[in-house]
Amino acid sequence: MGKKKVIKQTQEEALKETEEVESKIHKAESKASVTAKQIKKGLITISSTYNNTILTLADANGNVLSWASSGKIGFKGTKKGTPYAAAKAAEVLTQAIEKFRIEEVGVKIKGIGSGRESALRALAGQGVNIVSIIDATPVPHNGCKRKKPRRI
Repeated sequence: MGKKKVIKQTQEEALKETEEVESKIHKAESKASVTAKQIKKGLITISSTYNNTILTLADANGNVLSWASSGKIGFKGTKKGTPYAAAKAAEVLTQAIEKFRIEEVGVKIKGIGSGRESALRALAGQGVNIVSIIDATPVPHNGCKRKKPRRI
């Protein structure tokens, strides 16, 4: 086994990457369509996996108004699953909430991942009025039968 080469990111590369992320955020902002009527209540679903975090904004009837994910913003590979990427996706969704003029929001969290807590904190930090938080993570109830033990 030889030595492994560690590649360090220069400050210029880091600045370039943050500029790309900011430009993707502004693109996502402009794509959100604005309706004429004001929506009072909404539902945000945070679906968090090890690889990505997806946030969906829906009205009270369940019609999807807007969505954001770590990948949509511009994060690639393993960076999509980070809490920082989830917080940035929550910021984009917050701007969509402001455009739709939604007053109250219920949050439904699904899945296990590092982005679930940070996305919720980012929403609360941006001034979104969160009414309820529901954890809807699917839990197995002893599903399939186990393999029989191997005889030697």
